Amino acid sequence: MKLTFLGTGTSFGVPKIGCRCAVCTSPDPRDKRNRVGAVVENSHGTRLLIDTPPELRLQLIAAAIDRVDAVAYTHSHADHTHGIDDLRAITVNREAPLPIYGPKETLDELESKFRYIFDDQIRPLPGTSKPEGKAHPVAAGVPFMVGDMEVLPVGVPHGAVTVFAYRIGPLAYVTDAKSLPPDALRLLAGAKVLVINALFRTEHPTHLSLPEAVSAARQVGAERTYLTHLTHDNFHADLEAELPHGITPAFDGLVVRVD
Repeated sequence: MKLTFLGTGTSFGVPKIGCRCAVCTSPDPRDKRNRVGAVVENSHGTRLLIDTPPELRLQLIAAAIDRVDAVAYTHSHADHTHGIDDLRAITVNREAPLPIYGPKETLDELESKFRYIFDDQIRPLPGTSKPEGKAHPVAAGVPFMVGDMEVLPVGVPHGAVTVFAYRIGPLAYVTDAKSLPPDALRLLAGAKVLVINALFRTEHPTHLSLPEAVSAARQVGAERTYLTHLTHDNFHADLEAELPHGITPAFDGLVVRVD
């Protein structure tokens, strides 16, 4: 299995507009962070896109990814969804709409905002095209299949919102969580690779802080943990040197092999 980090930044991205801090002006390419998204590919070539961040077109080009078999959304916030129109370049080469999975509330909101993508009655004019998706609501704790890839949604709190983390075989992918409740820990336990969000060093009402993410990673017990949804508060190199063994910051474009 292969995991490609398309983006690893917070909703502001790094560099942040108008900011001239040392991290935002860093020459280290690992300190440049687009909004969060990822692609998981299994050994048979089945590809799942997790979220459609605003920079999706540029991210897929940079990763040389021109095909996915489905999309799984974590939640409806703009930094995780508003690149959805870029799916047109994917669906124009398909014979059927792209399967799109996620919490029912998220899919309902996307269908309301982007009706033209999901409504079969809205057809593009001759000589034009549009993204075409088919919504498939899924429930926490109930696995679904993308081709030969089994995907398990795991509910985690994000302020007043429930976000879906995803367990895909030996991989656990968690973003925008504030905590990992006991039920979530039970479903994530045994993962060999964990991806988890880490915002500030101080507590935040809707996201895990850096110390909380490290603690959560230890509870899951994965062999390798990668931090994502990172802000401009830390240089990648400094954070990498500071973190405990087995925990490292991810960066845009990083490809991880998962046995």
